[in-house]
Amino acid sequence: MDDNLHPQTRAVHPPVIRPVDSTPLTTPIYQGHLFSFEDAKTMAAAFEGPARTVDGGDGHSAFFYSRQGNPTVRSFEKAVSDLEGGADALATGSGMGAVNTVLMTLLRSGDHVIAQRSLYGGTYVLLHDLAERWGVELTHVSGDDPDEVRAALRPNTRLLYLETITNPTTQVVDLPALASVAREAGVLTVVDNTFATPMLCRPLEHGVDIVLHSATKYIGGHSDLLAGVVVCADPAVHHRIWSHATELGGSTDPTTASLAVRGLATLPLRVARQCENALFLARRLAEHPAVERVYYPGLPSHPQHAIARRLLDGGFGGVLSIDLVGGREAGRRFTESLRLVAMAASLGGTKTLVLHPASTSHRGLDAQALAAAGIGEGTVRLAVGIEHPDDLWNDLEQALAADHRE
Repeated sequence: MDDNLHPQTRAVHPPVIRPVDSTPLTTPIYQGHLFSFEDAKTMAAAFEGPARTVDGGDGHSAFFYSRQGNPTVRSFEKAVSDLEGGADALATGSGMGAVNTVLMTLLRSGDHVIAQRSLYGGTYVLLHDLAERWGVELTHVSGDDPDEVRAALRPNTRLLYLETITNPTTQVVDLPALASVAREAGVLTVVDNTFATPMLCRPLEHGVDIVLHSATKYIGGHSDLLAGVVVCADPAVHHRIWSHATELGGSTDPTTASLAVRGLATLPLRVARQCENALFLARRLAEHPAVERVYYPGLPSHPQHAIARRLLDGGFGGVLSIDLVGGREAGRRFTESLRLVAMAASLGGTKTLVLHPASTSHRGLDAQALAAAGIGEGTVRLAVGIEHPDDLWNDLEQALAADHRE
């Protein structure tokens, strides 16, 4: 700093400290959204593609504006891309931001999408909204049969959209078989891997082209952030999505990205405990007279149990659903009688949560669509946390007993 400058100017230009001969142990939060340059050529190049990581080891350009790239956010993107085995990743402001970014980038009027019937309610509503407003053609399939997907293909088919483990019925998709059908036809496969996480499944290893997550859930893991992330197998596809995403403006902020990186550090431990707890509860619930059916891939009675054993590595997920004897009213009494388990949306955090999908997350589906997705009036979803399993079972058991008493 020039000593001859006026104090008013010096106050506006404090020194920017860059660590030398040492590396931060955790991801720094680069809150500032602007980066300066010493030559015009480098600044111009920064507009061409995603910026390199903090250590400067890869990428196309420098950072210049946080909507296009930020060192903290880039650290999060590269970490998830590495876990999923992708070429690169893009962080968004929410899970639905990730879904919207992918669909709006890759689709235009007249295109055709094949999608599972059993999907997250927000995704289902978005696909039908695109069909109505954009003229995107949409075909729903069960997700169980590669021949059904093959029969649904059209010359204008652009995407096959799947979920590794569906919400809330925990259907497990045979990703290698379905992605192979799409690849043979030159169709991109997009998979929402939120429920499985990279700890249980890495779809890109099975021929999938694009993986997305609601990082709000398991990746964040502590119910204190809102973010999404898209991982691509092909760098060209990633650049195409990145280019459109910067225009949409749904960027993740650096503080959120820092929390997400923190969440990744304990993801393996949390997912392992959540899977153990969910299997414990699923087995107990399957034997209870107030429970008509349990949806959990870890049970031999689950329709895709064999696929789950082959596809999922290290557990069967932390989410299970149950159909209660007595329908919607039984579901209301059960959820309101729980004491330890909280009635709340979302999932993947440390605390166990309960939800009635038909009246909340899937309220946008009519009765016919709910039935087609396998969601009943009395279906209740449990997003299992990391509490002691005996405490969780005691709470579920007393709530089931309270339902019978009323």
